[in-house]
Amino acid sequence: MKTQDYIKLSETFGARNYKPLDVVIERGEGVWVYDIEGNRYLDCLSAYGALNQGHVHPKILKTLIDQAQKLTLTSRAFRNDQLPFLYKELCELTGYEMAITMNSGAEAVETAIKIARKWAYKVKKVEDNKAEIIVADGNFHGRTVTIVSFSSEDLYKKDFGPFTPGFVNVAYSDVNAIEKAINMNTAAVMLEPIQGEGGVIIPPENYLKQVSEICRKHNVLFIADEIQTGLGRTGKLFACDYEGVRPDVMIIGKALAGGFYPVSAVLSDRQVLGLFNPGEHGSTFGGNPLGAAVARTALKVITEENLVGNSYKMGEYFTEQLHEMPQKNIKEIRARGLLIGVEIKKDSGKARSYCEALQKKGILAKETHETTIRFAPPLIIDRETIDWALPKIKEILSK
Repeated sequence: MKTQDYIKLSETFGARNYKPLDVVIERGEGVWVYDIEGNRYLDCLSAYGALNQGHVHPKILKTLIDQAQKLTLTSRAFRNDQLPFLYKELCELTGYEMAITMNSGAEAVETAIKIARKWAYKVKKVEDNKAEIIVADGNFHGRTVTIVSFSSEDLYKKDFGPFTPGFVNVAYSDVNAIEKAINMNTAAVMLEPIQGEGGVIIPPENYLKQVSEICRKHNVLFIADEIQTGLGRTGKLFACDYEGVRPDVMIIGKALAGGFYPVSAVLSDRQVLGLFNPGEHGSTFGGNPLGAAVARTALKVITEENLVGNSYKMGEYFTEQLHEMPQKNIKEIRARGLLIGVEIKKDSGKARSYCEALQKKGILAKETHETTIRFAPPLIIDRETIDWALPKIKEILSK
């Protein structure tokens, strides 16, 4: 079968909820992927940040195989020998007192919403069913009905109502708008430290610090969605670390299991996560031994191989080189670590066409919001590989 045969098969039998580039990948190794016809590509998307450790990392693969041969699932009706250590290692790494594990990032966001509301009722004494959570325009926190209820993107919402109440939208990067929106029913402010899907939108300096201070002042939880930005992607363990901010609730996922398995988590202290009682929240697969074992090794790879430091160093180099290229078609370059957004000028065409041209040069990147190309390679990338890619990127962006 050829590429077009696979595409036809997918288009015939699959729901068309994605518009992928027309490449059919069958194998991956490190920063590279290979299509069914043997062509090699540099992966500059990393599955939206789920592959910080690279494709098929050998240490994580070994853990997956070893654990799969012993025990994969018990459900949380019983205990398993991997989850307690994942909890402990997550808390030791991040400094939080407690963790709860789920599967997808959206599930973790839903978990954070639920516990924030319960905290509002039990601790802050908000009137029942009146709790509100402040969110930012341009956000992307997932695809469930509740989450798209507070999206500002019409595409994510049209024809999917009615929507879940209890959310207040304000402009991203506007500290004053947040403070004005807070009232006696406000449970939390939930933000992405950098809006990845929104186009790698980086807020002004001290924005997160000011938000955190406002939340503390008004007895409101600050929730940071670091699903895409966390675990080294931005050159720090968490993007919030750039401002020395410790959110009350941290949401992580994607790279937590290195691309081998869906694992997400919500982190907080006992005064928040300790409010959950048995039966109030859970998941058949959340916290299963296979996912927990894989996540434990994925975290070890991040720390033992210094992927956070490499992300900072290689991100600085990659971004500097992009700035030195001709800027004829480039409106702006926004970057933290190896999360890099190149916004294309309106009169220079759509970002999609640039991504399709990059594909022909052996580089896989993806557009977001039609105007921005996102470069986010695995954190294991080295300077030699970046140097291989730069002339090709320059050629495409300079046309």
